[in-house]
Amino acid sequence: MKPERQRLLDLVIDLILRVGVLDLSMSAISREIGSNNRMLLYYFGSREKLLDEACVRAFVRFPRLETMFARLRGEGDLNERLYAAWDDLAAPENRPYLVLFFQRFGAAMGDPERWRNDLHPSTHRWAEDLAEIFVAEGADDRSAALWGTHLLAVWRGMQFALLADAEPASLRESYRVGVDALTEALLQP
Repeated sequence: MKPERQRLLDLVIDLILRVGVLDLSMSAISREIGSNNRMLLYYFGSREKLLDEACVRAFVRFPRLETMFARLRGEGDLNERLYAAWDDLAAPENRPYLVLFFQRFGAAMGDPERWRNDLHPSTHRWAEDLAEIFVAEGADDRSAALWGTHLLAVWRGMQFALLADAEPASLRESYRVGVDALTEALLQP
């Protein structure tokens, strides 16, 4: 049997992946997971701390996202690894996580001081991780950093388009054209 705190956290993760975090009061959370406010406050301290932990922990439920950079750092053709990264990001099973990510991102825009360091590491590290991969492929540091930032922005825009019901096959094809142009510019002699 799982300890009670973990059991409650798992139920909250299930809830936020199903309905999101917007407008979830502590009472609504308690009611939906079959607990009570006092129990949740005892284990988590506040609604914000509970939702913050649940959002961060939700990420591990999406192994294709969690291990995407390990695959990007792997062997083989850079274009093929970048194509696979979009397939990982756009996988239908990741949709609940993407909705959650953009909800938290929207909250961060409304209260940047509170959320500055609390958003998922993908908002802080992914561009740097991409730059490291590009340097390992032979790009200079400045170009790698610029293209890493660019590719992350492309991913975010395409993820948003995916959630807005853009045609997945069209997005995939567009992404591949962009990756081909990126790697040609990045790795030119």
